[in-house]
Amino acid sequence: MKALLLASLVTPDDLRLADVPMPEPASGEVLVRLRAAALNHRDLHMFNFEPERACILGSDGAGVVAAVGAGVTGWTPGAEVLLNPSLQWGDRQDTYGAGWSILGWPRDGTLAEAIALPAECVFAKPPHLSFEEASALPLAGLTAYRALAARARVGAGETVLVHGIGGGVALFALQFARALGARVMVTSTSNDKLARAQALGAELGVNSRTVDWAAAARDWTGGAGVDVVVESLGGDYFARSLEALRLGGRLVTFGRTVDTRSNIDLHLLFWHQLSLLGSTMGSPADFARMLALVSEHHIRPVIDSVWPLEDGCHAFERLAQGKQFGKIVLTCA
Repeated sequence: MKALLLASLVTPDDLRLADVPMPEPASGEVLVRLRAAALNHRDLHMFNFEPERACILGSDGAGVVAAVGAGVTGWTPGAEVLLNPSLQWGDRQDTYGAGWSILGWPRDGTLAEAIALPAECVFAKPPHLSFEEASALPLAGLTAYRALAARARVGAGETVLVHGIGGGVALFALQFARALGARVMVTSTSNDKLARAQALGAELGVNSRTVDWAAAARDWTGGAGVDVVVESLGGDYFARSLEALRLGGRLVTFGRTVDTRSNIDLHLLFWHQLSLLGSTMGSPADFARMLALVSEHHIRPVIDSVWPLEDGCHAFERLAQGKQFGKIVLTCA
């Protein structure tokens, strides 16, 4: 089969389309013929270290069941599925266990024509989604859902500030928060992205390069501050997000793109009774609940662009530029 293979490190130029053996489903596994796979910033981070072996990147995928290994029940060839990239989460709901990993390294991922993986990671594709849309959902959708629903516990009527709109997780955070009944404000440095987010249901969009967004959040809420901030930038954005929160508000963070360090005002943290919540990916139960929300509200992932597998290097270049609005998808068949 064809696969995008990362042979060394440094740049997307180290990716090459290669012929690799078709995987065989082991006991307890399902072989899926992939129709589409989506890119994530996690894939870009793989260029920053020397892999121990050539590997197939990719955490997101959707396709059709081709075969099942011994002991697998409930799946028959031809079933349309998508994949949960959160592997061996463990028994606890509040955090992952020692054996947890993410599909795409060390286990070969989805930027290929087929993949074999544990049956518990295979879920029925919501019928209203195309394969391209379904492939865009897993990693970013799971991350956004857990951050909002399991960690911040966003409820109807609450106000939510989402930073960096245009990225996959941020867009899902907007869509899921709206589905949960919340009002949403977004920030970006692009006025075009702000306008497109408002067309998706954001009540207010603020250019974080030209406007004091923390003050705008307080003005938007009548001076109180927002109930929840969804934060993934780090640095000054993290620190100033505390200023945008109401008394007793919650900040949930799932990553950083600006800086890992932030000088926060501890007085503001304890005096305003704020909660800081970390979130990473999610459990199988989170994934199932996320799919239920998507199906109930007929949520469609926002697709930035679709590329054939052989043009994966160009797709990665677009991701690295950060100009996308929504998910970048590769067609695998």
